[in-house]
Amino acid sequence: MIQRIQTVYLFISALLIASLMKLKLADLSVNEELYTFFANGIYSGENLVFNGIAILILVLIITLLHFAAIFLYKKRLLQIRILVFTLVLLVGLFGLFFFFSYMGFEGAKAAFKIPVVFPIIALILDYLAIRAIGKDEALVRSLNRIR
Repeated sequence: MIQRIQTVYLFISALLIASLMKLKLADLSVNEELYTFFANGIYSGENLVFNGIAILILVLIITLLHFAAIFLYKKRLLQIRILVFTLVLLVGLFGLFFFFSYMGFEGAKAAFKIPVVFPIIALILDYLAIRAIGKDEALVRSLNRIR
């Protein structure tokens, strides 16, 4: 059942989360200084101010879990469990964005970019995938009862 709609949801979700590794997440303005927030850290020009390895590792784990869920199409219940765990990680990732944005700066003004919304979109797509996988599981169970 790899050609089902949940595979499309999971693939789009994985691509959105994987794109966070390279895209700019926010511009931070603190005391007339401009900082740039990427997944691997907060930079002042070329200098690394805060290391963002936690966000980078979380993004990598979420992406790998999405691809694992795509290829576990024969084990639908395990697929649902992985996606529920991924939902929790996505909420944590979204929280880490805001934690890192305001962590070490007093009076920081953040201008968030569009990629900050990607975890929310991935969260919605994962929910839709869980519903579609649940429908497939219900269909398979109903066909087993007919035999």
